[in-house]
Amino acid sequence: MTRSTLHSLLEEPEALVLPGVWDPLSALLAERAGFSSVFLSGFALAGTHLGVPDIGILGFNEVADAAQRVCAAVPHMNVIVDADTGYGDVDAVICTVHTWEQAGAAGIFLEDQVWPKKCGHMDGKEVVDAHEWLAKLSAAVRERNNLFVTARTDARAVLGLDEALERGRMARDLGVDAVFVEAPQSVDELETIAHELTGVHLVANMVEKGKTPLLTSQELKEMGFSIVISPLSGLLAASRAIETAYRTLRTEGSLRDHLHTLTGFSEFTEIVAE
Repeated sequence: MTRSTLHSLLEEPEALVLPGVWDPLSALLAERAGFSSVFLSGFALAGTHLGVPDIGILGFNEVADAAQRVCAAVPHMNVIVDADTGYGDVDAVICTVHTWEQAGAAGIFLEDQVWPKKCGHMDGKEVVDAHEWLAKLSAAVRERNNLFVTARTDARAVLGLDEALERGRMARDLGVDAVFVEAPQSVDELETIAHELTGVHLVANMVEKGKTPLLTSQELKEMGFSIVISPLSGLLAASRAIETAYRTLRTEGSLRDHLHTLTGFSEFTEIVAE
């Protein structure tokens, strides 16, 4: 899939909703649910691949490997791949852009945090000088072949909403495809972002129990956001379901009386054989 495909989808009247995935199975389940596009989430990948929080431990190699496997599993879907800060300087960003495209990714998120970064809804973040981030974005836009480039800024939590908006404007003027102001803390702030950042697609990040109020994709579309990512919905649901199943197995010795909570053996085989 390509940047042009994503732009075509963004012309539709509904917002483009991307659930977060972390491996081929989660991507296949998203495809089975009817989504056209998914987001390969760094948070979800850190938790499932390494068993660590999203605090900058996950690196280029782990994400590149996951991108290749997910894109190969769902070749007809648009896969936007998290790229954190680009894993280094401008040259590293160029390498990341080329690697993500070779993997089959349709898009990339590139943020302005100081490395090691943190999940956008954690406290204690830091951001780099705006010009350092803009240099990386400029390189990504220049070097891509057909990659949808989203500029993510975490400046709201560090320097305030006005600075985040200014960074968003500068990124827009560089020619990125979308701007993502991370972790606004009220509906009023979401409305301000949509009002102030015109002329570019806007991303809203809906993290359950995070810092941003949870709104529906329709509410966000009416506000002015055309892309909605829900990066942790599947991961949080899966972790609760797995924990419940294991506790039941530990206490009862079998899931015999709880088979209604499980995917059937043959159904699971069909999912991964598609």
